[in-house]
Amino acid sequence: MNVLVSRDCAWMWCKTFKMGAMDLQLESTAVQHGQAKLNVEEHALVSLLPDEKYAAEKIENVDPDDYDKLEKGIMQYGCAHYRRRCRIRAPCCNEIFDCRHCHNEAKNSIIIDAVKRHELPRHEVQQVICSLCGTEQEVRQVCISCGVCMGKYFCEVCKLFDDDVSKQQYHCNGCGICRIGGRENFFHCSKCGCCYSIVLKNSHACVEGAMHHDCPICFEYLFESTNDVSVLPCGHTIHVKCLQEMEEHCQFACPLCSKSVCDMSKAWERLDEELATISDTCDNKMVRILCNDCGATSEVQFHLIAHKCQKCKSYNTRQI
Repeated sequence: MNVLVSRDCAWMWCKTFKMGAMDLQLESTAVQHGQAKLNVEEHALVSLLPDEKYAAEKIENVDPDDYDKLEKGIMQYGCAHYRRRCRIRAPCCNEIFDCRHCHNEAKNSIIIDAVKRHELPRHEVQQVICSLCGTEQEVRQVCISCGVCMGKYFCEVCKLFDDDVSKQQYHCNGCGICRIGGRENFFHCSKCGCCYSIVLKNSHACVEGAMHHDCPICFEYLFESTNDVSVLPCGHTIHVKCLQEMEEHCQFACPLCSKSVCDMSKAWERLDEELATISDTCDNKMVRILCNDCGATSEVQFHLIAHKCQKCKSYNTRQI
């Protein structure tokens, strides 16, 4: 936080924040999102009935009574990323992997020569290999050889297979990728360019392309991140874990715009109490400050520890 703190009084600032932090509750909301792309809704080839049987009539050339064949090996194959009954052939290097993430971890690692590092775009997968019979074939949901369904959840456009439908995958036309967590729990913000939790629908601050940039702490691209993302009151986004680490180190300002990441009123009240006990030796010195929270400028009496905004009463200020 951009405030003026002397070396001799820095302990007071940190102490106050640690005390105030105990009463703070971050108001940003975690927005869990998936990373695999899904076909548009009308292309979905499988739906689940209440008894979790396949609606096989939606799958071409499959006998509706052939449920046992469809379910053979379900949840028994896959990798750390997906439970699925097929593997993919990467057209970029012609090698076989469990999924595109497995490919990217292997081929875009720091142990690989920088010139040879590459990633596999999800749309470019053309061939899959059935995990049960080993038949290689064009991307499709049901194996042409043994008739097994290679993924309860299937995306023809993005080549996505997943037997774990408890993730509640759904496709967002606005994002152009599929999400997890259930369509009814999220909405797409056109300006921010991403799906957010429904609780933020009428309360979040819109920032153009808020999710289409790297996390300001760990620099991972947020839009396709598999880790939970938090939307700050200012509208900027950051990994939940990164935000928690900031809090642990008494950092409560957005790394991008310096606005407070949560309601700091209790911390400011504690700081008021602490500053009231400190005698000021600079009664005649005035300084101009800019408030990072409300943007107002003020002329206030110089203090060794912090300066208080005269408009919103925040101590999240900087001297100008």
